[in-house]
Amino acid sequence: MKLATLCYVMDNKSNKTLMIHRVKKENDYHEGKWNGLGGKFDEGESPEDCVIREVKEEAGLTITNPRMHGFISFPMFDKKEDWYVFIFTAEEFSGELIDSHEGNLAWIPNEKLTELNLWDGDKIFLEWLFQDKFFSAKFIYEDSKMKSYRVYFY
Repeated sequence: MKLATLCYVMDNKSNKTLMIHRVKKENDYHEGKWNGLGGKFDEGESPEDCVIREVKEEAGLTITNPRMHGFISFPMFDKKEDWYVFIFTAEEFSGELIDSHEGNLAWIPNEKLTELNLWDGDKIFLEWLFQDKFFSAKFIYEDSKMKSYRVYFY
């Protein structure tokens, strides 16, 4: 089982969200896809500790007051393990973008997010980030294709 975070850094002044185009890492399961920022927990980290560290490592930005919107499970997503992912947004940040080792960073207009080469499930849950509800979901993938999902809103 893998625990991870995923964060969408949002610039409300420009109505854009920071995304990463995963094109730099070798043998990257997400190669060619656009993602939010995040990654696996280090030992002893809370979800907030992890998301703050991951955004700093991947983008060079220091986020404050990350907001958790939900939780998603991805059973056997990479054909090896179940992934459990805490989903965040961050609207308060400082620093300058770095040249990320994970991929190319870009500020994408919010209305264009679902036009990117995303995982099918991302196209669904990204819309939930703009609602004032907490969610818990499960997305089932087989051979990199989404087969089904279930969500509960709170």
